[in-house]
Amino acid sequence: MGDNPSEFKQCGDDCSVENVSWEDAQRFIEKLNQLEKTKAYRLPSEAEWEYACRAGTTTEYSFGDDAGKLGENAWYGDNSSKTTQRVAGKKPNSWGLYDMHGNVWEWVEDDYHNRYDRAPVDGRAWVDNPRRSSRVIRGGSWNFDAQLCRSAVRRDFAPGFRISLGGFRLSRSVSLGP
Repeated sequence: MGDNPSEFKQCGDDCSVENVSWEDAQRFIEKLNQLEKTKAYRLPSEAEWEYACRAGTTTEYSFGDDAGKLGENAWYGDNSSKTTQRVAGKKPNSWGLYDMHGNVWEWVEDDYHNRYDRAPVDGRAWVDNPRRSSRVIRGGSWNFDAQLCRSAVRRDFAPGFRISLGGFRLSRSVSLGP
């Protein structure tokens, strides 16, 4: 994109990029799709993000219900030295995904809704027309306690909001067979 908006850069290219808005993430995705001549890259839906985070579990965290084990699995308020940390510096979940809990909040595609009453049941992003005034962010961050890094925790912010606690993770759509 030509610059790194991150507030924290102590681990160089191995740090999560943060201080990006949902709108920044959309511009990055558009540019990446153009460069690779595809439409495959996107933000995950909220349902996809939580499915990936949980990695087949139904517990508070992908590794179980014991918040005391979060320090082995995530960068959060108690162990982060109040800054982002090197990506993949803690244990991955059982599906091999790193930093689903903590390090930086991650934008997803969905508009924010207080409840899931009318959410799509097929994993698609819940997007209103016209779009709502806030988007969903998941995962907790380096500055939050264990309770706010649980698999189910979600927050909402305006799509133009930037903070050193937030970044994004890409999804890539694939076609399966004929």
